[in-house]
Amino acid sequence: MTIDPATLAAILAMMAATVFTRLSGALLINRLGLSPRLEKALQAVPPAVLMAVVTPTALATGWAETTGCAVVALASVRLSLLPAAAAGVVVVASLRALGF
Repeated sequence: MTIDPATLAAILAMMAATVFTRLSGALLINRLGLSPRLEKALQAVPPAVLMAVVTPTALATGWAETTGCAVVALASVRLSLLPAAAAGVVVVASLRALGF
């Protein structure tokens, strides 16, 4: 297996950009501190991103995926992202196994 140098460079550039944005955001938040209002707003970001990711799947695929996305949406209200996504995966797998 060979790796194209341009592909490797793109992967490394994306990695560097991700690390830079995460570290700079963490450092900025630690220096500035968060108001209760801003902290609450930032807590709403992960479920919003999750919905942005799963909504195209819900609208473009079959009933199993649409139901799984609905479960993820409902579960994300009470659960963190990983359990909510896992619940959606279980629902999709179960419905596919049943033939939906």
